[in-house]
Amino acid sequence: MKILFSPSETKNSGGLDIKFENLEFILPNLHDKRIEAIKYYQSYIEKSDNNLLMKLFGTKKQALIDKYKEDIFKKPIMKPIERYSGVAYEYLNYSLLSCEAKRYIDSNTIIFSNLFGPLLAGDSGIPEYKLKQGESLGEIKLENYYKEYFSSELDEYLKDEEIIDLRAGFYEKFYKINKPYITMKFLKGGKVVSHWAKACRGLILKAIAYNNIQTIEQLMMMEVENLSIKEIKKIGLKEEIVYEISSL
Repeated sequence: MKILFSPSETKNSGGLDIKFENLEFILPNLHDKRIEAIKYYQSYIEKSDNNLLMKLFGTKKQALIDKYKEDIFKKPIMKPIERYSGVAYEYLNYSLLSCEAKRYIDSNTIIFSNLFGPLLAGDSGIPEYKLKQGESLGEIKLENYYKEYFSSELDEYLKDEEIIDLRAGFYEKFYKINKPYITMKFLKGGKVVSHWAKACRGLILKAIAYNNIQTIEQLMMMEVENLSIKEIKKIGLKEEIVYEISSL
């Protein structure tokens, strides 16, 4: 079982003073390609003026621009599941999970970073960075870069796994799943939600980890507080579970 997950715009600061480029990540055969993408990012920062950096980082605050234009290769690292701090990660509340649930998430969750590409949640560590969703590095669109160079290796990595895709729509651009998989939609009062969908993805991942879900059959039997299955739709390779939110 593998769960595909989104990163978040917000991130936790700090970490270990270790250089990430010498560490191992998921899909080690593509390490050079991953580092090449990070070098594109750093080079783009170094040659950009303040207006371009505001667009790249998605902020007009000069203190943040100054912080994030520092050399990414010299920043401390933290494992991916602990680096991100957005809504889904708040509801997952990784730091308070049991050791068993943490091990499950570390080994089975693939986070699709818009800068680092696909990362295993428990990979060695990444630095804090800022890259507004959808922004390009000049001519380079990182979603296209990672899709081109990483898709075949991901196909091989996932070929014997059942897949739950909890990514937000944008991160589907990084990798198209080419086998049957499960995805989820969340309704409140019969309407599709966006902010609460992030919270629900965190809650679902937490429940999957606590229940040590290994098969789709086990997933279908899993109960999640404040969520109930409304319907299940089959659309091509995708089987979509539609949840109704009672309260959060």
